[in-house]
Order: sequence, then C-alpha cells, then structure tokens
Amino acid sequence: MCANRAEFLEVLLACGWLGAVAVPINTACRGMQLNHVLANSGARLLVSEEVNLDVLAALDYSALAVEALWVLSPQGDVNAVWQERLRVRSMPPRSASMAPPAVLEDGDPLVILYTSGTSGLSKGVICPHAQFFWWGLNTGGDLQVRPGDVLYTCLPLFHTNALNAFFQALLHDAQLVVDKRFSASGFYQALAETGATVTYLLGAMVPILLSRPHNELERAHNVRVALAPGVPEQFHAPFIQRTGIGLIDGYGATETNAVIGGTLENQRPGFMGRLAKGFSARVVDSQDQPVADGEPGELVLRAEQPFAFACGYFGMPEKTVEAWRNLWYHTGDRVVRDSDGYFRFVDRLKDTIRRRGENISSFEVEQVLSSHPAVELVAVYAVKSELAEDEVMASIVIKEGTTLDPLELTQYCESRLAYFAVPRYLDFVIELPKTENGKVQKYKLRELGVTASTWDLECSGYRLKRA
Repeated sequence: MCANRAEFLEVLLACGWLGAVAVPINTACRGMQLNHVLANSGARLLVSEEVNLDVLAALDYSALAVEALWVLSPQGDVNAVWQERLRVRSMPPRSASMAPPAVLEDGDPLVILYTSGTSGLSKGVICPHAQFFWWGLNTGGDLQVRPGDVLYTCLPLFHTNALNAFFQALLHDAQLVVDKRFSASGFYQALAETGATVTYLLGAMVPILLSRPHNELERAHNVRVALAPGVPEQFHAPFIQRTGIGLIDGYGATETNAVIGGTLENQRPGFMGRLAKGFSARVVDSQDQPVADGEPGELVLRAEQPFAFACGYFGMPEKTVEAWRNLWYHTGDRVVRDSDGYFRFVDRLKDTIRRRGENISSFEVEQVLSSHPAVELVAVYAVKSELAEDEVMASIVIKEGTTLDPLELTQYCESRLAYFAVPRYLDFVIELPKTENGKVQKYKLRELGVTASTWDLECSGYRLKRA
C-alpha cells in the first residue's frame, strides 16, 4: 500500500520470482473497503509507507490473515502503535543471496487488482503472468515503443495503466520513469527533464492541460506519442497542435487486455480504434444476440491466446460467472461498431439515462458541455424524475477566471443536442469527486442529487424548442 516508488516494483518482481501474488492497494482505501480487500485476498504480508500507518492501525486484524508489516523508509518507532498485533519492521535490505525462482505456468496469478467497487464490494481481478505479457506486447506495439525509448508515467502503479507501461518497458527494451503524481503545472517540465519519448494520459487530463495558459515548455520535449484513452473528440486537434504529441485511443479493462486500438497512423478522433489481433469482439443486445453495425449494444470480448485475460474474481465465483456468461466477458460498456470495424464508446450501460421514452448517452451530453469554452470538467448522470424514469443532471467545473450563466449553457446545449437530452438540472461545483486514477465517481453525485443550489430548467421559465 504505497504511492509511486521503486519499492513497489521491487515487491512486484519479487512476487513474480517467488510465485507469490501481489495485491496492490489503492492508497485512498479506508475502513470497511480496506478491510474487505485484506480479508478477501487473504494477504499475509503488508508492505506500506509510513503515511498509511494510522489507516492500517484502525483495522481489526483478529479476523485477517495478515502476519507481518514491512514499513518503507520509517522515520520513527513504528512498533508503538501496533502493540504487538503484528510483526513490524522496515523493508529488509537487498540480499546478496537469491531465492531460487518458482516454476510457474502462464496462467498462474501474478497480481490481484481490486476494482473501484462503485456498486457493491470491490472485486479482486485475478491477473495471470501471461496477461501482463500480452498487455505489454500489444500496447507497446500500438505505441511503436522501440529500444532506447523513455516511457514517462505519472499514473498510479496500483492500476493497470501504469503497470502496463512497466511491462512495455521490459518487453521493448525501453526505460520507464515513474513520477509521483500528475501535476498539470509541472507536466511538460517533467517530460523535458526526463527525456521522455512516450507518455500516458487519461481522458480528463487532456482538457485540464489545455485549460492552462500557453507556455514554451509545451513543445520543449521529445515526446512523440501518448496513450490517451477516452479523450473527447474536440480536444484531439487542439492538443496535438499545441504540444506536437500524437494521441492514441484504445480500449482495455483490468479484466481484459489492450483489445481495441491502433497505431498513430490509424487513429480516428472520437473512436477507440479497431480490434487487435488475438481477440474477438461482439456488440450484443440484452439477450446476447449480435446487433448490426451502426447499432449500439454491449461490448463483449474473448481472448484467443490462453490467459491473455484475467482468470475471474478472487473468491467471488458468482460474479465471475455473471461477467463471463455465455463464454464472453461482458464489459458493461455500450458501443457502436461502424462498417470499417472502428468502435465508438457510447456509455456505460449503468450510466445510460432513460428520459420520457428516450435513451440518452451521458457521454455524448458531456462532450457537448465540455466543448463550451468556459467549461473545464463536467459529469452528466441520471436523477429520478417526479413523474417516471430519469431527469438529466450535470455537475460542472468552470475554468478559473470565467463565469457562466446556466441559461446560456442551456441554450448552447439546445443548438447541439436533441431537446430531450438537454440537462434539466445544472450544478456548478468547485471539483468533481474522483478515484485515484481520475475517474469521476458518478455514484457520489447521484447520491447527492438535486440540492438547494441546483439550477432547474423547468423553474427558470425557459422552454426548449423542439424543432
């Protein structure tokens, strides 16, 4: 349980060598969620930074399998707070002697990664050795990583994106630079100082970088390409023009692999890419029947190489069967495939909004809202209607130094969206709740719902035109 640091990768490699299983824990984990991760995984050894000790000390270890705790770079007496509950010591120094390597198969687990658990308990995804091999090979191929490249990531190592970058470096004879965290103000300077040639971004990071004032560092680097899944279409060209960095979209999940993507030459802004070799994909309806190209449906996936996907959810056989039903992994994502084989993301199935008989993609509404010059970040989600079905609500962060009238924003949407997709409720907020890897936690926004400060279109007196 630690932030980005070298010891994280040392422990990961040691587990791989010994045949042990690593369980990276999100540093934001607390209380019941953290207890669930430790209980479900059956972890016996905890490795943590000192900053997490108060959080760890609050747990009841009597029902857990944890036997010992290694503390990274302790500054004081770490034993006092533990009162003999666990064997506590600093991380042992590197030894000249080495344990013999375990005899392993491709399908043996290397890592259990816990999902964000936005509904129900977090699920531990069992990731075998072979899965990371294919991650590194396929994604490194799309990025055209070559010997001598410097890969720079500021994303957390306890998620697949940064772990994937590590295996890209191993498989393609490149260097990996792991920064502590993302800093919009220091991002380009970090690229220049590290000599980076390849980097990694999340969809929300690109508009954040674009919202900052121009400076000479935006092009004072050697980066030729960034893996940047989920960047809204309207931000591709401005980012490339300002930075000279090509953007590669794609699709993958902790349970799967880099299944959809392409090289820089094959990018279509607004599309995730095409199916990678070694995988099968379908777009299906609620009965798992394929839909025609151009029609939205759930993306289901299958790997042709053994153990290129995860092996299920640890200790949750019912969840495993549910997700891999009918021999296909069900992503829970609604997509459209066009006649050229390019996939476009529509929405999470659970984020689709049903309003007055119409299905609305929150993603598509977000794209329109985020294209307004005063909007920095936005999240669109469903709240219950007093009549039936849903109403559309948006939480909006505006750019520093700007103002935005809700009616002006409504009229902006009106000319770009079907009338039924224009949000009824607008909330202007300072920030959006996010996970450690930058995903907006919409369930928290849904739980908060309409408040006294929420602007309501129906109470404003303005009526949308239906032409």
